[in-house]
Amino acid sequence: MPKTTIVVPCHDEARRLNVTAFRRFDGRSTDATLLLVNDGSRDETLAILNRMAADNPARVEVLNLGRNFGKAEAVRRGVLHAARERPDFIGFWDADLATPLSVIDKFIDVLVQSSELCVVMGVRLPLLGHAIHRRPVRGWLGAEFARVVSLAFGQRFHDTQCGAKLFRVTPETIAAFSQPFASRWIFDVELLARLRQLWRTDGSSLRECVYEFPLDQWEDVAGSKLKRGDFFKAFGELAAIWWRYLRPSAPRFVGAAMPREIGPDVADAPTRRAA
Repeated sequence: MPKTTIVVPCHDEARRLNVTAFRRFDGRSTDATLLLVNDGSRDETLAILNRMAADNPARVEVLNLGRNFGKAEAVRRGVLHAARERPDFIGFWDADLATPLSVIDKFIDVLVQSSELCVVMGVRLPLLGHAIHRRPVRGWLGAEFARVVSLAFGQRFHDTQCGAKLFRVTPETIAAFSQPFASRWIFDVELLARLRQLWRTDGSSLRECVYEFPLDQWEDVAGSKLKRGDFFKAFGELAAIWWRYLRPSAPRFVGAAMPREIGPDVADAPTRRAA
């Protein structure tokens, strides 16, 4: 089985963490490991994460950031930290497990079976026979946002914001994480824009390298930090992404291929893997 690490950003998740579901995943035969990133939580999140790592040190690691950086930076630092171990695949997953961890194996299968693919993205399509439980207003806003993103890229997307993604580790995919994201709410879109530029040099395209995976199950978990007004802020960030990466005369994005260049604030962040 390919070596896989899943980054899980956590900020004040003590009341929402489904520890039982995480432990159930730990006991499965899959080789995937979890990197739980504590993003400066003020509650008992770090203590819970450390207990999870102590229970299964071979499968669970905790990266503790000294302060709250936000989800985008927590994911970015987690991916760069994971890349040091040279896994085959790195993904990120929302801590509320709105997308079940069992889907990770299905994402891995897609990348194993199709060597030309580099990214698998979960898509929350309300298809017949699929248990996608999403609040109607948020579902509508998400669909409208996906349409605008598609116009900006000139490429149809159905759902860029699902918090379940898996990447093949290549110089390009790691380079896309090598610089902090300017976007707070839609760093997933900025990530795709960076990859679009990085892949342009070898003739690849998003259509050839990205796979949208329709989820069988997704649950809108209560307590999300995303507010309805944040959808409208996202449109402003999308305009900035278009200007920075997607307009015809946009300067080329340049990033480091591997995480050798991680600064001391990342490299020295306290990390704990139970002994």
